[in-house]
Amino acid sequence: MAEHIVKCVKLQKELPGLDEPPWSGELGQRIYDNVSEQAWELWLEHLKMVLNEYRLNPATKEAQEIIASQMEQFFFGEGAALPPGYVPAQQKK
Repeated sequence: MAEHIVKCVKLQKELPGLDEPPWSGELGQRIYDNVSEQAWELWLEHLKMVLNEYRLNPATKEAQEIIASQMEQFFFGEGAALPPGYVPAQQKK
């Protein structure tokens, strides 16, 4: 199967996309169609912070709604695209 290439809404360039929608419904399909694997990795790092900050249990419906809202904002919300030349902060070891 040919590699799935997307014009990434977060990184503003054509990159390999995800293998399948990472979330159910319309939001998952939009992410599949518009978000690269690289941007998804940035989201997963952001998600850890969200889970910790809000002390969410991802198994609950309320937490899933918050996660979906945060995901929508991260990829498609105001200022979602990273500034040109953005370099993620290095992880502290």
